[in-house]
Amino acid sequence: MKIKTRKLSYSEVLKLKPKSHKKPLKPFFLLALVIRVLSFFELLKVGFSYEKIGMERLSKKEPCLILMNHSSFIDLKIASALLFPRKYNIVMTSDGFVGKNLLMRLIGCVPTQKFISDSLLVKDIFHCVKKQKSSILMYPEASYSFDGTATPLPESLGKLIKKLGIPVVMIRTYGAFAYDPLYNNLQTRRVKISAKMEYLLSPREIKEKTFEEINNILKSQFSFDNFRWQQQNGIKITEKFRADCLNRVLYKCPNCLAEGKTKGEGTTLTCKNCGKTYELTQDGFMKAESGETEFPHIPDWYAWQRDCVRDEIIKDKYKIEREVDIYMMIDTKCIYKVGDGVLTHTKNGFTLKGCDGKLNYTHSPELSYSLYSDFYWYEIGDVISIGTSKVLYYCIPKSKEDIVAKARIGAEEIYKLMRNA
Repeated sequence: MKIKTRKLSYSEVLKLKPKSHKKPLKPFFLLALVIRVLSFFELLKVGFSYEKIGMERLSKKEPCLILMNHSSFIDLKIASALLFPRKYNIVMTSDGFVGKNLLMRLIGCVPTQKFISDSLLVKDIFHCVKKQKSSILMYPEASYSFDGTATPLPESLGKLIKKLGIPVVMIRTYGAFAYDPLYNNLQTRRVKISAKMEYLLSPREIKEKTFEEINNILKSQFSFDNFRWQQQNGIKITEKFRADCLNRVLYKCPNCLAEGKTKGEGTTLTCKNCGKTYELTQDGFMKAESGETEFPHIPDWYAWQRDCVRDEIIKDKYKIEREVDIYMMIDTKCIYKVGDGVLTHTKNGFTLKGCDGKLNYTHSPELSYSLYSDFYWYEIGDVISIGTSKVLYYCIPKSKEDIVAKARIGAEEIYKLMRNA
């Protein structure tokens, strides 16, 4: 999926009228029907099946909050299959509205900024639930998983659920990550997908629990490991491209400790610094072609990288500094390419300087518990996004080194260290 872009100078973009806030619309039923029909064919291809647990407790017209794990682009199609014909609004990242604002609003989408405080979102959700009697579909992780395990949930989620006081439903997918993992450049695999839809919390149960207890329940529900699921269920990924671009996730070599030198291609990941090669097996394990396999399990490798980043931060050695192409979002007409510059990330947060000295933006680490970073963002490139509710900056690294995953890990670990200080 691509996005509409336009070259415009930084000064000219600042003169544009920013997007104005509008209340969410009721989902247009005919569009929901079209989405359901179009979703049918891809879901048929993947042999989609599902199980519903306790859903008889929810009446057909009773608004609820639907929480769903975020694995791949097929998630919305799965939701359509499970929820149709229920009326529901979808919380969606604001860049999803670019070039198709009216269509997204008619579908019932509610815009928000990832990992940025958004007080208007809460008001919009209440408007949908209380005024329009609509359910809300939300992906609380906000970003796709890099390594197949859960990403952090916002601490405010429990408070939102307490304030809404409506039933909470959980949709959990199985096989969606294996079918189309984010790192693999939109190359889909032959994997069957299933889902479980479960009535999780009633209004009475919500009232009786503290928001901390609710958050603990949600944390348990969003605890998963897609590679472990593949291994335990004997799922074979036989495609010869299964390790393509795996270096985006496994950017650090455990043998020589070099960063940004791994290369995922075909079925193998090779360190260009020391030459060590690992095969990504059909069963989802990493296996060294010779010598020790330090981390047979990809999430363990990723967790080791997290430990390394945390150690760098504690020792005040953490720093990412790269030349980037800079895009901006200020309205929903298009994404504006405004020039280039330098993005720097340290324990003090992000700084972005560029556009011939006209742009100098600082993003404090306490503003976000995680980072909007993505692979192959709208088919443009790997991206790191920072900004405010009024303007977002999308930074595409010019170099071929993989820094996006490390930057997300770094943002999360810096935030946790600050909170625990």
